[in-house]
Amino acid sequence: MQNLNRIHLNGLRAVEAVGRLGSLRAAADELGVSTGAVSQQVIKCETQLGKAVFDRTSRGVVPAAFGRELLGQLTSGFRILDGAVGLSHRHSDSILTISVAPVLASKWLVPRLADYQRQHPDIQVRLDASVTMVDPDASDIDIALRVGRGDWPGVASDFLLPQEVFPVCAPDMAARIHEPRDLLALPIVRDANSSISWDVWLKPFGLAEKDLKEGNTFTDAALALDAAIAGQGVMLAWQTLAHYALSVGQLVAPFPERAATGLAYWLITSSTRRETLKVRDFRKWIKLEIAETAAAFGE
Repeated sequence: MQNLNRIHLNGLRAVEAVGRLGSLRAAADELGVSTGAVSQQVIKCETQLGKAVFDRTSRGVVPAAFGRELLGQLTSGFRILDGAVGLSHRHSDSILTISVAPVLASKWLVPRLADYQRQHPDIQVRLDASVTMVDPDASDIDIALRVGRGDWPGVASDFLLPQEVFPVCAPDMAARIHEPRDLLALPIVRDANSSISWDVWLKPFGLAEKDLKEGNTFTDAALALDAAIAGQGVMLAWQTLAHYALSVGQLVAPFPERAATGLAYWLITSSTRRETLKVRDFRKWIKLEIAETAAAFGE
């Protein structure tokens, strides 16, 4: 490993983070340092390498030809290192590490964890809030909960629940809704990061998303749901997002119809490692919780 002796590891970490995340600021946030510090680390690393990893443009930094070749290998290398460090957690039978999207964690999983821990008091749950697909064989992640089509390579995918969407709004606003066409007169609360079009639900009624009114937009689905609860408009929600708010009357689903998105919830684990008792117990527990949620929606 003589090549590594001439390069500072912190510089390589900075270069890898900038390349993977696409900006100096995002890399600084992940590494917990200032943007200026990341910039200096990148410059120093490029000097030590003797080649430019990034081209500087008016839109920020973009990988140069050498950078495109280097960055993929750096990311693979750091994933292996991260997994090696994570072995200390993986080998603890008392720690269960779960990777889960922030909105699924906050609106569905976290409120239920007290029940899980009552049943399994010897297990300490560690949540990794992320939407990036993980490799359980190269990290300390025991389980990942993801929404998708279940066709991720190199992992074991266990189907949990099909994702279905439907309009929700505050009770006062629901009193003004009698048929789907009434939605056209109301403000629509949007999740800017959602890839699900309103057309999925509207099309069977001969309506289109382009005819809906604009309302407030948020970059987080949980915030959009809070806005709907506050009476700011109608949101296109899904089971795990809206379940609690519907159950306590904060929200109303004006129509019984739900539309399948073609996506589903999946429990992701290693396809190569033998399943541990803590993973098996969590799988059994979450399937019962999912079944309860599905029953609330008549599924």
